[in-house]
Amino acid sequence: MPRKVTRSNSLSVGENPSRRDTNIVRGKACADKSFAGNFASMRWRKRIFVLCALLSVCALTAWSQDAADSQAVRPSGVAGPVRKAKAVKAKQSAHEDTESSAPKAKKSKESADDDTESSAPKAKASKSTHARSRRAHAKAKETEESAPAPTEYTPEGIPKTTAASVIVVDANTGKILYEKNADQIRPPASTQKLLTALIVAESGFLDRPVTVQPIDTMADPVKLNIKAGDTYQRIDLLRALLVKSPNDVARCLARDNAGSIEAFAEVMNRRAQQLGAVHSHFVNPNGLPVPGQYSSARDLALIARAAYANPTIRSIVCLPQLVFRYANGRTRELENTNKLLRRLPYCNGMKTGYTDAAGKCLIASGTRPGKDVIVVVLGDSSSRVWRDASALLSWGLVM
Repeated sequence: MPRKVTRSNSLSVGENPSRRDTNIVRGKACADKSFAGNFASMRWRKRIFVLCALLSVCALTAWSQDAADSQAVRPSGVAGPVRKAKAVKAKQSAHEDTESSAPKAKKSKESADDDTESSAPKAKASKSTHARSRRAHAKAKETEESAPAPTEYTPEGIPKTTAASVIVVDANTGKILYEKNADQIRPPASTQKLLTALIVAESGFLDRPVTVQPIDTMADPVKLNIKAGDTYQRIDLLRALLVKSPNDVARCLARDNAGSIEAFAEVMNRRAQQLGAVHSHFVNPNGLPVPGQYSSARDLALIARAAYANPTIRSIVCLPQLVFRYANGRTRELENTNKLLRRLPYCNGMKTGYTDAAGKCLIASGTRPGKDVIVVVLGDSSSRVWRDASALLSWGLVM
C-alpha cells in the first residue's frame, strides 16, 4: 500500500536550522511592528472620535437652547411668525430709568416709555432710535431691578413713599387703610382708561363689530395702529385697551359707544358722579393732557373699585400678555404695562399711566384669601413707582 505523506514540523532533509529560526524571528518582528502601528493608529482614531462626540454635544446643546429661546417669545395657540409689540422692551427700560434733569435724557425716557401719553413731536421722532438702544440694555436693567433697595417704614409700620398722592383701600368694603394727599387734584393720565373700559363693559354687546373711523387714529404717540375701515369685536379692543393702553383704541371704543369723543366725555363725568368721584372731570377717554381734565387718588380708587367688581374687566387686567389679531390676519403679542403682575404673585391687575404733568401713576390690585386691596399711586418717579406700589400692596394685604 502506498504511504500517506504527512507534514511535520521537523526539519526536512537538507534544511538549514539557523535559516528557519531567522525567518521565524523576522515574522514575529514584522507582526510586532504591524501591531504597534495599528495600536498608534487606533489611539489617534479614538481621540478624534471623542473630539467629534464633544463637538456634536456642544452643537446639539446650542441648537436646543436656540429652539427653546425661539419658543419662549411665541404666544401659545398661534401658528406662524408672531410680531412682538414694538415698544415692550423700550417701555420696560424706560420705567426702570431714574428721573434726570437733563433734557436729552428726559426726552429719551419719554419717547421709549410704552405708556407715555406726551404729545411732543420730538419725542415721537426719537422713539425708534432710543427704543433700539434700550432693547440692548433691557436684560441688564431687569437684573438690576431684581434687587431693589429696601423699603423704609414709618413708626406705625406703613411703607414710606415718594409719590405725591397715595391711597390704599379695601376693594370689598371701601375702607380706607392709608392715604396721603388723597384729595389733591392731579392729572390722572392713562389710569382714567379704567373708567373708559368700565363704561364700555357695562354697555354690553361686547361681541358686536366695531369699524375703525379715520378720527379714531388721531391719538399719538402710543397707538396700536389700527387702520380706518378695519373691523374688530368690541371685546378684542377692550382687552387691548386694558393690557397695552393704546390711545387710538380708547378713541375708537369711545366714539363707538357715544357717537363722539365729546359725548363720551359727558358719559364719563356722569358715571364718575354716580360712583362718588365728585372731584374729577374728564375731557377725553385716554388721559392725554388737556385743560380741564383732572382727578384725585380718592376718586380713582372709587372708579377702580367699580372696575374691580366688574367680571369682564377683572378677567382682562390680570393678563400678563395678550395676542392681538389685526383685521388683515397679522398677530402681535402685547405685554401688559403693569409690571407688578410679573413680580408679585398676589397682584391681579389694574392700570398704569404716565404724562409729563402726571408723573408715573399706577392703580394696582391684589388679593389673598378673604381680602382684596386696591392701591392708587399718583405723581411718582420712574425709579420708585413699582417699589412704592408693591410695598403698599403687600402692607395692605397683611393689615
